[in-house]
Amino acid sequence: MNTVAVSEEETHDEHQDHGLSDVGYIKIALLLAVLTAVEVATYFWDFGVLEVPSLLILMVVKFQIVVSYFMHLKFDSKVFTYIFVTGVILAMVVFAAMGTSMVFWQNPSGCDLSAYC
Repeated sequence: MNTVAVSEEETHDEHQDHGLSDVGYIKIALLLAVLTAVEVATYFWDFGVLEVPSLLILMVVKFQIVVSYFMHLKFDSKVFTYIFVTGVILAMVVFAAMGTSMVFWQNPSGCDLSAYC
């Protein structure tokens, strides 16, 4: 019977390739904190017409960072990334369809057909 002894250090090295070091995760968390502070700043300062686009861009960037590093999609097989992106796109299509149906199915007078109109 031939058994191969695998040291604890070798198994630790295998898992280390799967993600960032602790310092790397702390840097990512600090970056997310700064981006969140910028989002909160939009409440206190007037960004004008750039407010909504900047919030949407920050939302997408933070989402991508969290999914890539904390959910390990950056380090996993590309198949998992494709499955995840397909689900996100499907959810956005369903959300957009729901949002447009709210416009098409409302009463043109603005009344919700209650007795108080």
